[in-house]
Amino acid sequence: MTVGIPIQRLWPEPSAQPLDDAALTALYGRADEPRLRVNFVASLDGAVTVDGYSAGLSGEPDKRVFGLLRMLCDALVVGAGTLRHEGYRAVRLNERRRAWRRENGLAEYPTLVVVSGSLDLNPAQGAFADAPTRPIVLTHADADPPPGLTDVADVLRCGTERVDLAAGLAELHRRGLTQLLCEGGPHLFGALTAADLVDELCLTVSPLLAGPGPGRITAGDTTAPRQLTLRHVLAADDGVLMLRHTRP
Repeated sequence: MTVGIPIQRLWPEPSAQPLDDAALTALYGRADEPRLRVNFVASLDGAVTVDGYSAGLSGEPDKRVFGLLRMLCDALVVGAGTLRHEGYRAVRLNERRRAWRRENGLAEYPTLVVVSGSLDLNPAQGAFADAPTRPIVLTHADADPPPGLTDVADVLRCGTERVDLAAGLAELHRRGLTQLLCEGGPHLFGALTAADLVDELCLTVSPLLAGPGPGRITAGDTTAPRQLTLRHVLAADDGVLMLRHTRP
């Protein structure tokens, strides 16, 4: 069944009919090997926010794919700054998507993984306090957790003065969390790119000129360019494009 604003495939093999959730699930899918997928939305002129938040760029089709990507992943990875700024709540799915996960041998909910070098986190935030699955916090050996954090999350220390992202992802894989979805923010995306850990980018392009001011979807130290291969182009009737690129 097609839900809400229709989404069609432009490339490859343009679809004659709008894509239902089953078709979208098949297009994005799960990999046979460990994979880190990054999902972002940006304006036509490259802005990652409007009025300071990503919500101003996202419409119903983007949110639909956003929800399907959460359904497909084992763990949802997010930087602590984005968690705080965007006011993340507990990662929950509706019954239909939980049923899909059960039918495919997955836990009902993906695990939230928060990357934080400072451990400036509030254990009472809904993302922790109301989580249906115990979250994981990736940090480093020198960081001190605030009172109560270890009551609501597992704290994994990877690295000494800074978070060793490669070691952190390896530990997630060891725990069976091999299909990872990163929702940002830009500094985490930049750090993952610098460590050559990004396998896939799903980018929604909003038909909006945000103007100067907002940052890009990536931030941090300069890194070497990395080539990705276009896998599909989707378009929704509200004017957004949804691009999926993966490692060659």
